[in-house]
Amino acid sequence: MDEREEFDVVVVGSGMGGLAAARTIAQFGGRRVLVLEQHYTPGGMTHEFTRDGRFRFGTGLHYISADAGPFLDYMTDGRLQLQPLPDDYDVLHFPGFDFAVPAGRDRLRGRLVRRFPDEAGAVDRFFATTRRAMAGLAARNVLASLPAAVRAAGTPIVERLFPSAYRSTSEQMARSFRDPELRAILAARWGLYGIAPRSSAFGYHAAVPLTFFMNGTAHPVGGPAEIGRIVLEILQRYGVDVRPRQRVERVTVDRGRVTGVDVEDTATGRRYHVTAGTVVSAAGVRNTYALIGRDRDLTGLPAEPSAAMLFVGMKRSPAEFGPRGENHWFMPDLDGGDGTLYVSFPSLNNPAAHTHTVEVLELVDPGIVERWRATPPRQRTDDYRRFKQETTERLLARLDRQWPGFRAAVAFTELATPLTFENYQHSVRGSFYGLAATPQRLRSSRAGCRTPVKGLFVAGQDAWGSGVVGALAGGLMAANAVLSGRQTAAMWRTVRAAAPARNPDTPWQGYLRVASIEELTPTVRRIRLEPMTGGVMPFRFTAGQYVKIELPVGAEPIERSYSICSGPGQTAAIDIAVKHEPGGLGSGFLHTELTAGQALRVSGPHGDFTWEPGDDSGTLLLIGGGVGMTPLLSVLHAAADAGHGGRIVLLAAHRSEAERLFGPELAALQDRLPGLRGLTFVSGRNGRIGAGTLRPFVTTATRAHLCGPAPMMQDLIGHLTVLGMPRDRIRTEAFVSGRSRQTRMERAQAIARDAEAAGVTTFRIDVEDTGPAFGCRPGQTVLDAADVAGVALPQSCGEGSCGTCRVRVRAGGYETDSRGMFSAAELADGWRLACQTLPTSNLVIARVVDAGSGTPARAAGSPTPSR
Repeated sequence: MDEREEFDVVVVGSGMGGLAAARTIAQFGGRRVLVLEQHYTPGGMTHEFTRDGRFRFGTGLHYISADAGPFLDYMTDGRLQLQPLPDDYDVLHFPGFDFAVPAGRDRLRGRLVRRFPDEAGAVDRFFATTRRAMAGLAARNVLASLPAAVRAAGTPIVERLFPSAYRSTSEQMARSFRDPELRAILAARWGLYGIAPRSSAFGYHAAVPLTFFMNGTAHPVGGPAEIGRIVLEILQRYGVDVRPRQRVERVTVDRGRVTGVDVEDTATGRRYHVTAGTVVSAAGVRNTYALIGRDRDLTGLPAEPSAAMLFVGMKRSPAEFGPRGENHWFMPDLDGGDGTLYVSFPSLNNPAAHTHTVEVLELVDPGIVERWRATPPRQRTDDYRRFKQETTERLLARLDRQWPGFRAAVAFTELATPLTFENYQHSVRGSFYGLAATPQRLRSSRAGCRTPVKGLFVAGQDAWGSGVVGALAGGLMAANAVLSGRQTAAMWRTVRAAAPARNPDTPWQGYLRVASIEELTPTVRRIRLEPMTGGVMPFRFTAGQYVKIELPVGAEPIERSYSICSGPGQTAAIDIAVKHEPGGLGSGFLHTELTAGQALRVSGPHGDFTWEPGDDSGTLLLIGGGVGMTPLLSVLHAAADAGHGGRIVLLAAHRSEAERLFGPELAALQDRLPGLRGLTFVSGRNGRIGAGTLRPFVTTATRAHLCGPAPMMQDLIGHLTVLGMPRDRIRTEAFVSGRSRQTRMERAQAIARDAEAAGVTTFRIDVEDTGPAFGCRPGQTVLDAADVAGVALPQSCGEGSCGTCRVRVRAGGYETDSRGMFSAAELADGWRLACQTLPTSNLVIARVVDAGSGTPARAAGSPTPSR
């Protein structure tokens, strides 16, 4: 291959194991790390997908331990939020009886002893055996990350010390209990790692259902993809390069040492070689050995199972049929063999879910789809579609027998077969949990993070155990083998330590719960947001700031920004006020679909449209148009809480009496703020706010905060400037239509098409008096192009509402939207917003100079979308 790149470390696969290895090696080893992912979305089995434009499904993570544990806390910097499942989190259905598994070892023991009183002593001895088997599995896996000589010497010792870890689960149950029902209950849930009790190693059974899930379970708030989203954000901080749609064709080896990888970019067809002295494969042991041409080394390992997974979208909540969010296991007999079915209800456990879904998992032999394996997905015959339909109907019938009426409530179904997992996971024969969790695997020198090739390591499930957290542990094992002793010690100290404190200078990101919804006017409602688990808000804000909120209005969420109208002194919640605009996607959802108890993904606080006590000794002039009163109310709350005694003038403009906002609150604030004077202007009654209205309040010491529609803002800036108010004392925030981003995108596409037709690939932007020019791709905004080029321009919201990114266009053609951030005179003088300006030719711009120099001062604040 002619094209070549060079990295210190290449990680193959972006599942949680690969990402864990990438982060730790970059963080503690200081290496340049490249992650290559064959799928179009990084994140492995934390990936989610959308169907029918509304239903979101996870691909592999259904629930995790209620205590995420140090590994997941480390990988997410403690940012992952969990929603606990019900206390009886797993319900087991056997022929003739059911058993609910409670959270907590003592509660489980009590329930078992009450049901099987003659086996009380055996239950206690079994729990002790479980702890020993779990310790044996951990010792074996750590040993597998050490050099070959140490492994060879230590492996037989581990088996002698921990024999229960290496027994089959069925054998251990037979040794422990006489009652077949008790054996069946404690041997159940083997579907969490994929191998039936007659074949599985008890060490894996001890580790997963009997240890990891013992104290209860939880579901990620926001869904499994939230894990991947957080982890990928953190990887950027450590300079890790993550590339999707990259198929690794070969791991190159020279004289027993890895030298790099050959890669095809499946999106473009580009083929290239990456030179690296270390390769970590999170693609599984079988794929890894295939990449070095040594498949035959694995012939002693038993074949892995695969799965059929049915994704169900519901017309109604599954809670109407009885489930409260617990998982249900259907066992065909006491032996727990073929036909075991697992059913989960992710939408009941994810308060951010907008629609209801059910996921059904059946572990199967991948041979059931063997006859279609050689046929490309789009060319499979009708009998494959019939097989999928028959399997779907069989599974739905089973659910309908358990919950009559369930089938009629189904709105959508899609079945994934072993071929699906083979296609999307690139797993061998669609293996779902990696290498089979058997005693043979524990005894194999090939099942672990070490390989016979120097510099080649394995991460993921095959390096530790099943599931997302098992894969993560496998990534840490790979890093354990790659890093030096000093670096490894630092890694484990950090992993065991508490999650780092959030940097207060960066916006918080996470989920807040809708505590209440209040109708303020026929078109405006107040929404209160509180922490998911109560207590104090996870961030503090300054009066006048805003939050960004993701709204699940379609296949992909949209983001809108809303000013906070509560005061900073209220620490248990924040309030926003939202106006319902006709056709507005965001406001439409918040007015017609949002319900109390739902969780919304929030980031904040943002914006510099702020006021703090002590900011000014002169008059504070607050002018709001309609729902533009929102951030000003927060300012008044802050002033009242601080005992502010200075002069405050509030000018509130509304379209009608029915649309007047915050009347009772303003009356109460009047009693607490002796210097407050309020005037209300209603269209058609006493007109608009003009220069005559403003004149009595404007002095050189007046500070003005303006928030409202763009035409109103443009007029007011002009009036205040004419009245002699210094421009740097006028602070603005403008309404932003939710359609503005779409409108800008449409304009950008048109500009890009016109430039392509003219043969133009780049516009040149010269920055007057400050250094070199930078390029701007047709369709990019000036701000986006500057960010790509590393040219520092002031910025905040990126929405065109805060005014921070103002520039002065000296020459050239462009399209723009001023957003009401400038007066007519300033617009005539060339002032524009960099985030809204799309060049149509080469430009010459001048950046803002220091406040007080006669140019528009930093007019910062928050977007208050009207749609």
